[in-house]
Amino acid sequence: MATDLKTQPIQEMRTEHDSMGEIKVPADAYYGAQTQRAVENFPISGWKLPPALIHAMGRVKYACGVANRDLKKLTESGKNPLSAEQVAALLAACREVADGKLDDQFPIDVFQTGSGTSSNMNVNEVIANRAIELIGGDRFAPEKTIHPNDHVNMGQSTNDTFPTAIHVAVAVEITHQLIPALERFAETFKEKAAAWDQVIKIGRTHLMDATPLRLGQEIGGMARQIELSAKRAQQALKPICELPVGGTAVGSGINTHPEFGERTAKVLAEETEIPFIEAVNHFEANAQRDGLVSCHGHLRTIASTLFNVANNIRWLGSGPRCGFYELALPTRQPGSSIMPGKVNPVMCESMMQLTARVMGNDQTITISGAAGGQFQLNIMMPVMAQTTLESVTLLAKGTEAFVDFCAADMQANIEVCESFVEKSLSMCTSLNPYIGYEKAAKLAKEAFASGKTIRELCLEQGILPEATLNEALDPMRMTEPQS
Repeated sequence: MATDLKTQPIQEMRTEHDSMGEIKVPADAYYGAQTQRAVENFPISGWKLPPALIHAMGRVKYACGVANRDLKKLTESGKNPLSAEQVAALLAACREVADGKLDDQFPIDVFQTGSGTSSNMNVNEVIANRAIELIGGDRFAPEKTIHPNDHVNMGQSTNDTFPTAIHVAVAVEITHQLIPALERFAETFKEKAAAWDQVIKIGRTHLMDATPLRLGQEIGGMARQIELSAKRAQQALKPICELPVGGTAVGSGINTHPEFGERTAKVLAEETEIPFIEAVNHFEANAQRDGLVSCHGHLRTIASTLFNVANNIRWLGSGPRCGFYELALPTRQPGSSIMPGKVNPVMCESMMQLTARVMGNDQTITISGAAGGQFQLNIMMPVMAQTTLESVTLLAKGTEAFVDFCAADMQANIEVCESFVEKSLSMCTSLNPYIGYEKAAKLAKEAFASGKTIRELCLEQGILPEATLNEALDPMRMTEPQS
């Protein structure tokens, strides 16, 4: 049925102005002219900046406001000094942005001006207008009593505050989402490893039969992989703990107080309990995003590890009749639209897909870091922010889902594990010290051709006394070094 456009409600608009003139803005929006221009200029993807970045921008603006308040820049200098009440309202509005209470006021597409100026001004306009409203003022008045540039953006440039917000957002998400998820995953596998420590199974190298090991050892190796991934996530924080704030436009700190950067970083460190500091060199910090490239490199390595672990679990759960089936994975959903009763390792597949995405994201970050920074500014920052935060979110949520719906409830098929051991031709490896490599290799080939086990052939041919043979072919003994 066709839609009658005449019956659609017409959005009410108001007139706002900026340095380029007047523009119509939705009547109830807290944002203003510069935001609206960006909305109209970038109808690209429909992807908005991640909420984590918006919240971080609110935190950065709050920290900047506290620094400017304490330095008396807001109340005793500038064109229009603010009252204490106005400063308090400004900080309260920053808090609302940081707390996600105004998320619907940030409509600009990710693919925008490369410095993030559009989104910085979006935040400035929302904070200014909300602060005016908080003290009972008219946020629609042509002259702003709390101004987005003069007050909210005081002592700042997009070029230092936007990358600062990126660092804060990524660090917060890694700290509170990714690291706990990886640590929980590692602990889950450690518990499985302990429970399965006495389950003997066959090893596989090159996907071919190898010497025995314990299932607990195999899963324990994966637990260590994930434990190291959690440590890599912690290491990923280090390159982004230096904050560009205080460098303003090009790193020189023009139009800001000499203590501004240090004070702002200190507030952010106190607020987040993450050890943020002012950048050692503001020209480097403004111009380059090498720290973000380094941070995402750790995320790529974590993704590679999780892909590997998920794929190994998928192989171990293959079957149930014609695969390995040494692990029974939880049944989550029907696996086929045509094959009744088929169940697939869907959580492993989900993990492998999302980690592939993260590894692909690393290419975007690398190119953006290498080619996007010219002279005093990197012009790829919005996409670097969106991509890095996407990677953190995918890894964190993917890990949580994998633990909840696969790792926590997977079970060992003990009989299947043990049945493969006696069949393995690699059992002859433990005979090397007794009969030598070449004779053991000949024995393996004979066992394969005859369909008999290594033990059966040894007994038939009287290769070793039975007591010695039983000791040599004891699979549990083969899972540890022998003196």
